[in-house]
Amino acid sequence: MNTSKTSSAIINRSIKNRKNTVHYWTVFLVVSAATVGSAQSPAPTPKPAQSPVAALATSLQAAPLFISIGDKPAIVFDAPSVKAAKTFILMRQQPVEVLVKLDKWIKIRDADNTVGWVEGNAVEPKRRAQVSAPLADIRTMPNLASSLVFEAQRAVILDVTGATIDGWVPVRHRDGQQGFVRKSQVWGE
Repeated sequence: MNTSKTSSAIINRSIKNRKNTVHYWTVFLVVSAATVGSAQSPAPTPKPAQSPVAALATSLQAAPLFISIGDKPAIVFDAPSVKAAKTFILMRQQPVEVLVKLDKWIKIRDADNTVGWVEGNAVEPKRRAQVSAPLADIRTMPNLASSLVFEAQRAVILDVTGATIDGWVPVRHRDGQQGFVRKSQVWGE
């Protein structure tokens, strides 16, 4: 009997039927020990295929999706229904993180880490950032050596004008001033 083919069959069956990682590694170690003891060279160890659950978990670990409340304040509900309890109101243009989209409803998280549901028509895709530091420095270039354009206090909302560069977010204040703020000083980016 060919030990290499038998080992591969056991590993493949184990990968397909494994209940947890401990079971997989136990079978792997037993098969590896049997292969090392044989006169043939060991077969390459196959990498287990990524399960659908693992693929979903990987996709959920992607960068968070941020959007903004539209031009009107939004009512936040505790469930995806207008009949659900109203928990609070978010001010206009406030950035929120999308957690789940369900039909015409979006489960969101705000800068205070409060979670709730808003109607899909209450948000817009525009990217904004909310100052989370007591005072954020907005600079001309994405580095600490560049000159200061302005300072923004906590809770000020800034429009995000481009992609983050080495931890610096390009932003514009509603009065037209623009520059770069450190990502650690804002929420929503």
